[in-house]
Amino acid sequence: MGIKKEWFGVLPSGEEVYAYTLCNASAMQVKILNYGGVIVQIKVPDRYGCVSDVVGGYDCLDSYVRGDGYQGALIGRFGNRIAKGSFELNGKEYKLFVNNGVNHLHGGEYGFNAKIWEVTEQDGEEPSVKLHLLSPDGEEGYPGNLEVTVTYTLTVQNGLSIHYVATTDQATPVNLTNHTYFNLRGYASGSIHSQELWLDADRYLPTDETLIPTGELRNVKNTPFDFQTSKAIGKDIYTDCEDLTLAGGYDHCMVFADRGSENPVKRAELYDPERGRVMEMFTDQPCVQLYSANFLNNAEFPFKGGYAQVPQTFLCLETQCMPDSIHHTNFTNCVLMPDEVYDYTTEYRFSVK
Repeated sequence: MGIKKEWFGVLPSGEEVYAYTLCNASAMQVKILNYGGVIVQIKVPDRYGCVSDVVGGYDCLDSYVRGDGYQGALIGRFGNRIAKGSFELNGKEYKLFVNNGVNHLHGGEYGFNAKIWEVTEQDGEEPSVKLHLLSPDGEEGYPGNLEVTVTYTLTVQNGLSIHYVATTDQATPVNLTNHTYFNLRGYASGSIHSQELWLDADRYLPTDETLIPTGELRNVKNTPFDFQTSKAIGKDIYTDCEDLTLAGGYDHCMVFADRGSENPVKRAELYDPERGRVMEMFTDQPCVQLYSANFLNNAEFPFKGGYAQVPQTFLCLETQCMPDSIHHTNFTNCVLMPDEVYDYTTEYRFSVK
């Protein structure tokens, strides 16, 4: 049990980056950077007692700075896409940085994934690191000074809890998430197609060719997006379906069924039949972006140990509100007001069977 702090590298700005490794009594380890709040490593045992790292990422800081894919990072001020990089709020138009075709993605040019966060350590039976950041008014085009605290806690139940809290002095869109890539067989073990996924989601958001939601909330029944009964991720991924074709696989917002609870509830379970690892996801967010890592193909930035980037060798489960919700009155509200507190929790809990 405990927290180990290690030097990880130096940014071009001269700022130093450190890694914080959280350990519990069950041989689970989580390594987190103060740069971008990146989850570098999650080590958990399989049914045979073998411990492996089950998340993607890089060996060196330079790859996290220059590489793509937002590996393991905290995402903000707004996770996912905002159409055309602009929105109107309280009668004023705001222009954001466009970094994904014609759209704004994951907070812009230098989102929260590219920031040095202030870290406070809390050792104990459930060690945690509290990351703090102030995003000033006008950063990346957003209004208001946004104060953000994200707490990573390694629980006695082999869970990684991520607690997001934010406040603002002006109305502003906020959608915080984490972009960790999971492969329960181990990060260098190939396709995730045989791993099985259950999602408590009864609707999903179809998109246009730029992956902006059309505005429709479509029932998952009789579609490849129905994971209400657990199935292999690859079972329907090559189905002749326009939504899958546009994204090259799964890259869609899945809308959770209404359970009438304000507390985190179980919304997903990922299972690897080969090694027996299970990851349950508990959250109080209304949606999750299901992403089958369709765009991982950058040969310049191999993963840890020199493992090549290959599409669909990881799965992301990014809890959040609906993408581009600032433009859709029928979507989840994403505007944080000065008298409100943004307060959400997601936990990824590991076990075996």
